[in-house]
Amino acid sequence: MSAEKTPGADTARPGRRTPLIVAAVAIVAALGITAAVSLGGDDGKPSGTGSSSVAEVSGGTDPTKAATVLDRPFTKPALVLTDTKGEKYDLRERTKGKPTLIYFGYTHCPDVCPMTMSNIAIAKKQLPKADQDKLQVVFVTTDPERDTSAELAKWLPAAGDSSFTGLTGDFSAIQAGARQIGIGIDPPKKGKGGSVVSMHGAQVIAFSPTTDQGYVLYGEDATVDDYAKDLPKLIKGENP
Repeated sequence: MSAEKTPGADTARPGRRTPLIVAAVAIVAALGITAAVSLGGDDGKPSGTGSSSVAEVSGGTDPTKAATVLDRPFTKPALVLTDTKGEKYDLRERTKGKPTLIYFGYTHCPDVCPMTMSNIAIAKKQLPKADQDKLQVVFVTTDPERDTSAELAKWLPAAGDSSFTGLTGDFSAIQAGARQIGIGIDPPKKGKGGSVVSMHGAQVIAFSPTTDQGYVLYGEDATVDDYAKDLPKLIKGENP
């Protein structure tokens, strides 16, 4: 699929729909952070409407930067899910006091999800070893019926890094947790040709190790260089 243009452009990525996040207009206009991704049906158009309301975001933007520093940071979701080892994983407890990037996606995603994981993984490898060990990257599936613990355990090392945490569990719990940080998710649905559509917001939220608040947001257009430049500051809890 071709790269998506920011809102207001003449064309958009095929198979995309209305954004699934409710955010300040300035953020949307500046970054195009709300694009949802899907695995389309025969006509390339996903089903689902993204009707769930989500938290409102506010924050200043700089069009020269990939990161949006939020004026009103998010509280880390109270998610207790299952990791790639089949063990219970309490998100708040396990990432407390650690720099953490959280992303909601799915393993059958054709482009944005693996690209996002790859970009973060490449940038992470440029950090000193001590900082690599501090950084927590959490991938929460939006398609838990197919993305079992075993499936995530196979996919994450190939798409990103073996150190990344993959989580699965009850869809309603995942959807509620995503909503707490301003990300909308639709239940996966079958398209006309039997392919499964998973609509989700494509944002990465960075949580500070000093406050455990989600204070920085990245859209799907964030590059390896963007993450490589910002990660040293995020690990310290500083603004990028």
